[in-house]
Amino acid sequence: MPRLRSRVLRLTAAALGAALLGGTLAGCSSGGPTEIRFHLSKPEAIPYFRELIAEYNSSQDDVRVVFDTSSNLQAGFLRGNPPDLGLLNYNMEMSRFMERGALSDLSDMPEADRILPEVQDLVDQYATYPGRTSVLPYSVMAASVIYNVDIFEQQGLEVPQTWDELIAVCDQLQAAGITPFYGTFKDPWTVAQGWFDYTVGGTVDVAEFYDEMNELGTEVGPDSPVSFERTLLEPVDRMTMLAETYTNPDAASRGYGDGNLAFAQGQAAMYLQGPWAFGEIAKTSPDLKLGTFPLPMTDDPEDLEVRVNIDLAAWIPEASRHQEEARGFLSYLFQKDVMDAYNAAQLGYGTTTDAAPVTDPRIVGMKEFYDEARFYQGASKAIPLTIPTENYMQGIVTGGSAERTLRVMDADWARLALRQ
Repeated sequence: MPRLRSRVLRLTAAALGAALLGGTLAGCSSGGPTEIRFHLSKPEAIPYFRELIAEYNSSQDDVRVVFDTSSNLQAGFLRGNPPDLGLLNYNMEMSRFMERGALSDLSDMPEADRILPEVQDLVDQYATYPGRTSVLPYSVMAASVIYNVDIFEQQGLEVPQTWDELIAVCDQLQAAGITPFYGTFKDPWTVAQGWFDYTVGGTVDVAEFYDEMNELGTEVGPDSPVSFERTLLEPVDRMTMLAETYTNPDAASRGYGDGNLAFAQGQAAMYLQGPWAFGEIAKTSPDLKLGTFPLPMTDDPEDLEVRVNIDLAAWIPEASRHQEEARGFLSYLFQKDVMDAYNAAQLGYGTTTDAAPVTDPRIVGMKEFYDEARFYQGASKAIPLTIPTENYMQGIVTGGSAERTLRVMDADWARLALRQ
């Protein structure tokens, strides 16, 4: 896959130099076990990993793992005192440490050989460091359209595979008095994660697009061969049409929590959210039959793909003085049964060649696409945070001009590139 070079999100060499040269002991008492600090970024997974840590600590006397879920990661790197092992969502923010060499090479570990190549490629889309494999994906979340199976069956509807079929499904639902999509436009992130990412990802090669955008840099604009306005206007126009025509009338005032409750109550047939919403929906309707399918944006079923993100990925900083001990705990976490249990509980997809296949009916509709690497990372996640993409997309679905907004994003992109 082409590589996304995050030029506009880089730490200074001096700051990261401090992280590489500095470092303090994570802590160990004289004659006692070596203490290593393990940082986790996902609140929902804390109980699972807390239990694993307890089991690991009680299984041997040489290493004591200390659970860290609250420290400031960037500050730790800048002070030369990062955690000894991290397990975090991998995104552009983390890639800054990768590309400056702040993360150690894990390529010699057996765990690295088990990672699916197409999943490891997702890491490389953001950044690489020559000669190193510094980040090992632990879990992948796949996201697409969530749909109410009972409503589809009652209306005699098949899962759409083309744009025309999608519109036909929406029209039939409306004719039956059923809202096709439940919109939660009050929360900007839900617009970017679902509506923008799914429509763009179903239309263009996201990785290739950003590879070209990064190459153009300051030249992105009205006359460049690719740009937000030139390349993404068509899918964004279709996003706007779906949002204006086929959502609940009060979508602009409804947030994520409202959407989970309303969808659980059967107030719409489809919902553009990820698997994290299933647990919230189940609090209201635990027996609701739900499924997933990729949002069709063209008239060719071969274009169907699902959005993915690296839910958790492991890394060990160069600044850690306990790399060997951290590697030992990493190997413990990467045991097949440990990884399989986590993914089953969190509705994630495995990252290794020996991972158990997904079986939960709510996400099994995405299995063939994941197995065939027909997936993309969200378009909104490859844009620097200094460009307020979520707010821009919220503005579009609530009445703003798509063409004008995308033109502003082009100018933002070029301006950031110039500052580098």
